[in-house]
Amino acid sequence: MSDDHHIGHAQRLAAISADIPLGAHLKTDRRGYVHHGIYVGNGEVVHYVGFKGFLRCGPVEKTTLAGFAGGYGFRVEPATQARYVEAEIVRRATARLGEDDYRLLTNNCEHFCIWCLSGESRSEQVEALLSHPWRALLAIVGVLCSAAGILGQDLADVTA
Repeated sequence: MSDDHHIGHAQRLAAISADIPLGAHLKTDRRGYVHHGIYVGNGEVVHYVGFKGFLRCGPVEKTTLAGFAGGYGFRVEPATQARYVEAEIVRRATARLGEDDYRLLTNNCEHFCIWCLSGESRSEQVEALLSHPWRALLAIVGVLCSAAGILGQDLADVTA
């Protein structure tokens, strides 16, 4: 890619991030689930990585907007459940950087974000899945497909 393309992409992300309030709850649709993160400023998002490879989970980390979106795009969730102000939400999110205790049903990226916003650790996705078993099956298939894609990338990296 040309330097002009990289500059244009960086300028677009800078323009987008200027419109995102600090502490905003971001969502990005993935295969079978929705991934969540907290915008902490400077084009960066704090999120629970979750599945990082085959049978490996990643920690709470800071990444770029593009890294968070992973090519899927993202949206800002309205702050209807926020109990804390912007600076406190950012403080809560960054205080957990490096935490490595991901659990799909009890401590996932949505649990993390809702806790940052409201102090309550919960996941509407998990609650919906548990009340509709067929949705759980579809979500599990989606997560496994995503993990297989990650595994495929891991293997490609090793063989390259």
